[in-house]
Amino acid sequence: MQIKNKRTVILLGHAQAGKTTLSESILFHCKATSRKGTVQEGNTVSDYNWDEIERKSSINASFLLCEYSDTRFQIIDVPGFTDFHAEVVSSLRAVDNAVVVIDASNGVEVGTEKHWELLEEAALPRIIFVNKIDKPEIDRQKLIEDIQNNLSKNAIVIDSSSLELVMEQVAESDDALLEKYLSEGKLTLDEISKGLHKAVANAKIFPILFGSAQTDIGIEELLKAMKDYFVSPDEKPHMVIKEGEVIPNEQSPFSGFVFKSIFDPYVGQLSLVRVFSGKLASNSSFYNVTQKTTERFGSIFLLQGKEQRNLEVASCGDIIAIPKLKQTQTNDSLSEQAHPVLFEPIVFPEAMMSASVKPKTRQDEEKISQALAKLTSEDPTFRVKVDTETKEMVISGLGDLHLHIMVGRLKKRFNVDVELGKPKVPYKETITKTAKVQGKFKRQSGGRGQYGDCWIEVHPLERGKGFEFVDKIVGGVIPRNFIPSVEKGVLKAMAEGVIAGYPVVDIQVILFDGSYHEVDSSDIAFQIAGAMALRKAVQQAGPVLLEPIMEVEVYIPEEYLGAVSGDLNARRGRTLGMEAKGKRQALKANVPLAEMFTYASDLRSLTQGKGSYTMHFSHYEPVPAKLAQPIIAAYAERHKPEEE
Repeated sequence: MQIKNKRTVILLGHAQAGKTTLSESILFHCKATSRKGTVQEGNTVSDYNWDEIERKSSINASFLLCEYSDTRFQIIDVPGFTDFHAEVVSSLRAVDNAVVVIDASNGVEVGTEKHWELLEEAALPRIIFVNKIDKPEIDRQKLIEDIQNNLSKNAIVIDSSSLELVMEQVAESDDALLEKYLSEGKLTLDEISKGLHKAVANAKIFPILFGSAQTDIGIEELLKAMKDYFVSPDEKPHMVIKEGEVIPNEQSPFSGFVFKSIFDPYVGQLSLVRVFSGKLASNSSFYNVTQKTTERFGSIFLLQGKEQRNLEVASCGDIIAIPKLKQTQTNDSLSEQAHPVLFEPIVFPEAMMSASVKPKTRQDEEKISQALAKLTSEDPTFRVKVDTETKEMVISGLGDLHLHIMVGRLKKRFNVDVELGKPKVPYKETITKTAKVQGKFKRQSGGRGQYGDCWIEVHPLERGKGFEFVDKIVGGVIPRNFIPSVEKGVLKAMAEGVIAGYPVVDIQVILFDGSYHEVDSSDIAFQIAGAMALRKAVQQAGPVLLEPIMEVEVYIPEEYLGAVSGDLNARRGRTLGMEAKGKRQALKANVPLAEMFTYASDLRSLTQGKGSYTMHFSHYEPVPAKLAQPIIAAYAERHKPEEE
């Protein structure tokens, strides 16, 4: 049976506002469940994963189903913690409407503001549900003012029994209604009701409702408002890139978008798809526009928490799960091959916090790569790389909680134990002066000996120029076939480092003299001579340690500007400038990477969670002498200089 009346809704808000409890209350009220679960008991439909039950908070987006008054709701309950912001970003692409949940005791919190900014960008219809209203000493008027001051002046209390009270606001959201209101001084109840639906649908009015998920106060009113004011999939045309045209939804060929991938312990990988137009039958195929491939599949599911319900035909507006797709990934656009439709990809937040990971056993070492690959396929904000310079495996995420959750999943799901550590800084070495030195390798121990002798001159190069090797040998003092051997030895020594074990960069090496032995000279002898010469030359040419400098942009409310600027200065940062971006200030600075490893959590503490930042590599600069000295000394302790 094809359901026509549908609503897709995301529940979001600050952590601990009561979103999961609200979802339980909605499901129970709609008779989708026979009893209400609780977060404390770990038996909610939403929070079914072991780590969510253990932590008593949402970590993943959960997908829920219920029916109310001939309308089917598909609801996504998303986590409020900023470490799991990707769950919110991806889920927003699958829904047409939002319920913003606010804790009556705390009012508008930072997580609520951040989610509201995302909803503004997406222009989604919104209802504000003020939860926990049954707590003592709650001031409703103060809460309304808080919402209007921090979220929108167009957030208003709606009472269905006295719609006349919102007549003026409804009229202001529609030109035709405003004209009638100004000329006649009033609107009919039917005009107000239809006008209110249109105003909410166009994100011009945001109804405020009060209730308590714990005691089921206001749940009926919320469901009625969601049915009456929210848009159905057919009311909201979805812009797609297809010669600039808007695709009509229900009558159009199939199109869908993979907004998320999740791992199910029994089925394997599930690809979550929002159907934007047309229909898709089970046991058929689709054309993957992004990958330019056709993929066959079997079952289609609707999700109710961890439960999967078979669906024969998915249609416009459905949020579905398709198991075991081999070529399809998150951010892929799906359609019919004859009618290709390409959706804009989701732009996920950049990973901000990193840690090195080291498998505890040889067995763990063999399994870790495959396990980490599966985790990255599920979470686009979780990154893994092997640093080619430090040889460390480094994982990155949105915060320390995010990384610890991932390490927990490595252990629980894949039985891989790792140790987390602070990543090494990829320092480099260079020179500041010119030097001329000899590198001579001579060894005689019976039979054929080894002999290589070269003179080199080194010069510092402009930052970023890398390496130049200049051959100025004349008169055959070094045979032509041994000159590449000298360069090879120089490059080997540069890669190993001289003063602290980091690569030497931005250096010119001129080979200008040397000598050889008719019998004892060899490729390896001149390689060793070249390496010896390079090490000696660097030591005599004013060597310095270089560190990576990052360009950091911090987004903060103005009241935190002084504290954040002072903190960046304490991290050896240099402020580059500042500009207003919406309600926030964007502070740009250059900061050494060595000072940024804990910045995600430090900024959160400094700004009460209201700050965020982006960071990318800018350039290398010399490390201040007092900071470089211990690094160089530690290396010298471990490596005695090679004697000629």
